[in-house]
Amino acid sequence: MERPSVSLLDAALDLLLPACCVGCGLGHAQLCGPCRALLEGAEPHLARPLRPPPGLPEVYAALPYDGTVRQALLAHKERGALRLAPALGHALARAVRAAVPLDPGHAAPLLLVPMPSTARATRARGHDPTTRLARAAARTLRGSHVPARVLPVLRHARAVADQAGLDAAARRRNLRGALRVDRPCRELRSGHVLVVDDLVTTGASLADAARALSEAGADVLAAAVVAAPTRL
Repeated sequence: MERPSVSLLDAALDLLLPACCVGCGLGHAQLCGPCRALLEGAEPHLARPLRPPPGLPEVYAALPYDGTVRQALLAHKERGALRLAPALGHALARAVRAAVPLDPGHAAPLLLVPMPSTARATRARGHDPTTRLARAAARTLRGSHVPARVLPVLRHARAVADQAGLDAAARRRNLRGALRVDRPCRELRSGHVLVVDDLVTTGASLADAARALSEAGADVLAAAVVAAPTRL
């Protein structure tokens, strides 16, 4: 798989606006060389919650959710560190390839369906982090001659409670039936559909996404995420 490179703009910004690495706190770049290598050298693994919710597809995670990975995901998602997207997207692309090991040049496309953010969260953050990572992953996949497209077709069908403090069973109840496909989409029936997200914990949101996509006629093969806790 082709490795992403730091763009000239990124390098110039790091020189003009030096910052500590979000992963280790050292250096004069948003992401130092060793931390970037950690993300780009991801070795995906099957990530299965201890008590998986019904309907959860196989989930592949690129990296453990700790240290540098945790800090990079939080910086991208909550603090708008958008220049981290290529490296995180590269890791996500590796998880996608582990979930659906297609040969380069395969005719049917990989359709990456990102978990949706709520409209309120998108406004507060100023961007949709999961869709941004999905698009970065798709670019990486296309760079290695694997056809990949992003289909952001999932929406929230109803309000959900804040997940913080909820146990696995409460999260499943909170998220059951919360998602829907927002429009008829023939493409969902024409390719290999994967749900993608930044993180998996209980699997409740991924299971509900798979349900909504299946009801819309998609054959959801798997899910891929950037990271998973060491103990699910």
